[in-house]
Amino acid sequence: MSFAVLLPVKPPARGKSRLVGLPGAALSDPGRVALATAFALDTATACLAAASVGAVLAVTDDALFASSLTALGCSAIPDGVTDDLNGSLRLAAAEAARRWPALRPVALCGDLPALRSADLDAALAAALTTAPQGACFVADAAGTGTTLYSAPLPSFDPSYGVDSARLHVAGGAVALSGELVSLRHDVDTLEDLRAAVPLGLGVRTTLAAAELGLLG
Repeated sequence: MSFAVLLPVKPPARGKSRLVGLPGAALSDPGRVALATAFALDTATACLAAASVGAVLAVTDDALFASSLTALGCSAIPDGVTDDLNGSLRLAAAEAARRWPALRPVALCGDLPALRSADLDAALAAALTTAPQGACFVADAAGTGTTLYSAPLPSFDPSYGVDSARLHVAGGAVALSGELVSLRHDVDTLEDLRAAVPLGLGVRTTLAAAELGLLG
């Protein structure tokens, strides 16, 4: 076990606002909240089952949801910098180093409901061989975003956001190759969710999607 996963999760009541098409797609829509919750819990479950992961540190300002993540086996801290994902991840990496000094930090999107532990292990093994002392990342299926970023401290400096893959390359990070299909399919829209279905959704996402009639 060589890595501490940093898992940033928006409070489900505010997250996944682009999941339009659900009944009453307002932020308070219970279907959207159920899906956002399921995505994060399934992602965390896959991380905890990965052989190369020694700890999972959830980063969320939702205290109630944090308790659901800790019940799975995660640790949890609040966002360190309000509305600044990269700043919060840098602080989380420092906290992970304090708690687990032997583990290398790796930031992972919390909306990978089809994530397979084997794909995560393959990416993390590649991180150790491809960029043992530097930064690396996994681009999303579109090739423009980022689902995973890792670097040892003090080099840990993610650039999540619009066009993050290009920004990571510009910052010297190495793009990890390999199929890693389930690791590249983050879900922001219903179209993304449908694309992830053939990969095999996690148990909670499958249940939530079925209850909303999205799988038939």
